[in-house]
Amino acid sequence: MKQGVLLDTTQRLNLDAYRARGGYGALARVVSEGTPARVIDEVKRAGLRGRGGAGFAAGKKWEMAAAKKGPVKYLCVNASEGEPGTEKDRSLIRLNPHQLIEGDAIAAYAVGAMHVYIFLKARFIDEFHSLVRAVAEAKAAKLIGVSPGVLLPVEVEPFRGPDAYIAGEETAMIEAIEGRPPRPRQKPPFYPIQHGLFGKPTLVNNAETLYNVPLIISRGAEWYQQYGTPTSPGTMLFTLSGDVERPGVYELELGTPLRTLVQDCGGGVKDGRPLKAIFPGGPSHALVTEQQLDVGLDFDSLKAIGSSLGTAGVTVYNDRTCMVAVALRFAAFYAEGSCRQCPPCFMGTANIRDLLQAVEEGRGTGKEVARIKQICNLIRGRGYCDLINSAVRSVESVLHHFTPEFEAHVSQGRCPFKSAEA
Repeated sequence: MKQGVLLDTTQRLNLDAYRARGGYGALARVVSEGTPARVIDEVKRAGLRGRGGAGFAAGKKWEMAAAKKGPVKYLCVNASEGEPGTEKDRSLIRLNPHQLIEGDAIAAYAVGAMHVYIFLKARFIDEFHSLVRAVAEAKAAKLIGVSPGVLLPVEVEPFRGPDAYIAGEETAMIEAIEGRPPRPRQKPPFYPIQHGLFGKPTLVNNAETLYNVPLIISRGAEWYQQYGTPTSPGTMLFTLSGDVERPGVYELELGTPLRTLVQDCGGGVKDGRPLKAIFPGGPSHALVTEQQLDVGLDFDSLKAIGSSLGTAGVTVYNDRTCMVAVALRFAAFYAEGSCRQCPPCFMGTANIRDLLQAVEEGRGTGKEVARIKQICNLIRGRGYCDLINSAVRSVESVLHHFTPEFEAHVSQGRCPFKSAEA
């Protein structure tokens, strides 16, 4: 694939259109063969990695879930998508909800789950109704459900949970489905596979991860590995936003240079301005600068330069952007997103926000940067989930690359960028 494909989500595929493309053929195949272990092996050989941020090997996770014994297991599909600058899962659901349902059903079959919850935020109204209609179509066609004669006896239930950012954390999501506030669970146990929904073994996968499954089963692991890199096979959806000419959701092979996404797909930086910085995986991970524009968009290449692919929410900033304001925006986001369960998190993120606000408003004294660094060192790793680390990575990344901007705010007693615009 030489150039990214811009997703067109204006036309939703109904059941007939999806089946005309071969949809649900992969599910029929695995059910007729009756070998869940072979399904897991195919996903493992394909090298499918999770698309929710961590990039964990999907087949290995399935293998762990399948090994857990018991009469009840669950699959929770995470489509909460709360990371700023990310819209890949919602785009897929609006375009082709049946491919997600088929992927869910195959995963449930492979690990022995009888009930699937697809978790969306409450504000994703269109996506929720799209899934509800698709599930009803699949049930009426006796592809899934609990009625006699269905292809696979599995219940698939779209679930609208809280809009809170933290609800996207897998154990907070489980808490919400169980009817409680979305707060991450204490560890151990470390994984829902050990103790998940309603105390039962639970497989959690990101929605985009499961979209890959019907293609892998129908076309084979070898076909899938033709795309991407040896350690990051396949394609991924990248949400390109910010100061670019053509923002949108693009499908690219993993390993494609970041430059290709920004320049060839996005049309370059808006109005021809110089590039200043890019968050390639959302603000939860370190930004990159123009000197790193040729890095490959895959899990390992970005990790090698100290960043991460994350959820592939790529946000571009031009030279007129105030990076102090960017750091403040994300610090405020994380402070608001904290569930307040861990004191280092809700106190530390609020303190960072307040210090950044003082600098941005021209009230800085010169001590703020040192204090922010001190707080980051104190709170890092001291929460039940990764939100606290995301907040630290975001602000530390901006400080590392743009310390002179913080100093200019203090020395001039104002934001130089706002003054220039005035």
